[in-house]
Amino acid sequence: MKTRPKVAVMGGSLVGLTAALVLRDIGCDVDVYERSDVPLEGRGVGLVLHPMTARYLLEHALLDLATVSTSARFHRYLDADGAVLAELERRHRFTGYNTLYGALLGAFGRARYHLGHEVVGIAQRDGRVELALAGGCSAGADLLVAADGVSSLARRILLPDVEQCYGGYVGWRGVVDEQALPAETVAALDDALSYFAPGGTHALTYPIPHYDGAVERGKRLMNLVWYRNVPDGKPLADLLTDRTGRHREVSLPPGAVREEYVEELRDAADGLPPAFTEVVDRIPAPFVQVMIDVDVPRMAFGRVCLVGDAAFTVRPHAAAATAKGADDVWALSEALVGCDGDVEAALRAWEPGRLELGRALLHRNRDLGEGAQFRGDWVPGDPALAFGLREPGDSADMRVT
Repeated sequence: MKTRPKVAVMGGSLVGLTAALVLRDIGCDVDVYERSDVPLEGRGVGLVLHPMTARYLLEHALLDLATVSTSARFHRYLDADGAVLAELERRHRFTGYNTLYGALLGAFGRARYHLGHEVVGIAQRDGRVELALAGGCSAGADLLVAADGVSSLARRILLPDVEQCYGGYVGWRGVVDEQALPAETVAALDDALSYFAPGGTHALTYPIPHYDGAVERGKRLMNLVWYRNVPDGKPLADLLTDRTGRHREVSLPPGAVREEYVEELRDAADGLPPAFTEVVDRIPAPFVQVMIDVDVPRMAFGRVCLVGDAAFTVRPHAAAATAKGADDVWALSEALVGCDGDVEAALRAWEPGRLELGRALLHRNRDLGEGAQFRGDWVPGDPALAFGLREPGDSADMRVT
């Protein structure tokens, strides 16, 4: 590139770190501003690996899939008694948030990764972006990449009329040590991404690496997501009021859900397949993720762009939200190179394709969720239900080399 822009990345999670690495590699001068005072370890649980999510780490030989991910050979659909309704051979790989975050942060380094630096204001003037930071400090850049997630401040500043849209249901999540499960439960769920989708609800389980990195059968964690309808208004607000009385907006972390809701969850689990019931009963601290959509009309604003969940926030049914954010970043790097580092020209070239992909993924995830939770029209084994970024199934069969 003729010009090597100075880049500020707002948000230091998976997409923000991917942005920092990819843009640094094309010659940009990159700093990451993360509001948390401590590294983000411990966030999230299981992740379905998509080739785009791990692209940077794999291309730079920074990740050995065989040692940091689990796999399942089948998509398996169960009925309430645990009988197999359908089984398709479709291999996926799974990992944990900590594994990817640690690898990306290790690759970028700590020197330009600024913890405890919350961006509280954004302004553009004289061909620059000025960031106001909490505590009265400031920073400047030629390009701001806003990767600050579902509740993005950058989005609220740039698109104040865009609102989150509640989908009518929440995802209950949690993990349990396989060693805490009966042998027959581990066997029933082994080597599969297992689904229960009777209409009006759906749940899935799959194995992920243990906190210590173990990926061997019997030493892993079993990850569960169970989607349950919750009316908007008082029922949802009450669920999202944590044990201290604080109201949460989009999620309740492990340990924050009030005991009466945890007990109700475990009681309701009697209606799940027996193996799923065992998992729910043994999850130490179930937590809640609210299903929301955010649809944006723009992603580029002069010298500022929104990427990942800061732009389109999508439900997790295609398991491609992080992949979408990484795809945004790789496309941005190509646009910057193609425009010789001219930031505003690059963002104009970059935006149309990003809007098209984000909107398509948002609509597909919405349709999948409403099909399971409200229409009840999921057909066990339907290829259209497969995970994927651009099309169902494009995240399957990541090869271990």
